[in-house]
Amino acid sequence: MVSTQNNTVSRSKVDITGVPETMLQTLYARAKESRKPDHAIYDGKAIEIVDSLDYDFSLADKDLAMGSGVIARTIVLDKLVSEYLKKHKGAVVVNIACGLDTRCYRNEGKYKGWYNIDLPETMTVRAKFLQEDGPVYQIAESAMDGKWADMVEYAGEPVLVIIEGLTMYLTEADVKKIFDIIDRKFTHATVLVETMAPFMAKHIKEKSIHGSHARFSWGVSNGKKLAEIIPKYRYIEQHSLVEGMAEFIPVYKVIGKIPFVSNISNKIVVMEK
Repeated sequence: MVSTQNNTVSRSKVDITGVPETMLQTLYARAKESRKPDHAIYDGKAIEIVDSLDYDFSLADKDLAMGSGVIARTIVLDKLVSEYLKKHKGAVVVNIACGLDTRCYRNEGKYKGWYNIDLPETMTVRAKFLQEDGPVYQIAESAMDGKWADMVEYAGEPVLVIIEGLTMYLTEADVKKIFDIIDRKFTHATVLVETMAPFMAKHIKEKSIHGSHARFSWGVSNGKKLAEIIPKYRYIEQHSLVEGMAEFIPVYKVIGKIPFVSNISNKIVVMEK
């Protein structure tokens, strides 16, 4: 995507707004952290894509809260995904609302198939930078449309579903619909889903996210409450993003032990069916 002819750099423009545009903010946060000498995560693909884009990242660059949250959840999710794939050889991974996530590349060789799913306008952007036709695949469908499930090859393998950075933009009915689709498609599945506390969904505005005209709309207080909403699934555990924050902001090793701080932080909830 980047060419250096006559000492000029050609960059790709993207025309995307609303919730899908937030993938550019999170992409930038991962690239920015990866450029640091003492990076808490490293995402080389994110750096490549950011360098290929003609996009104003100034809001994302200034949004320290958003950036820290993205790094924290990347740390937590990378650990959980790696642990699952280590225990379940030949698993199928379904990455719902993938945006420009590149976790599939950090886990190459550890899964049978990895399906990245998002809205058509999002996948059009993704396809410009990431060519995926096996064992990583792209599915351009809404998470609330059961069509995506028909495109996932499944023969009873272990299944890991990742839902990152999505539920806070939905309604409770939407969240139930996604879990119903997973339930109908797979006999057994482990779901890693990011949730936001209701207080945060109602009162917090991240500068870069707000600038893309996306709005937080839904939250749930904890994993046990989520299990009440989707009773076909069993709550296993939850991980506050404070766990990730503590790995690169030392003060969180202390304040993260305060219940209020842990409770209002986004969580990665582990559910099984």
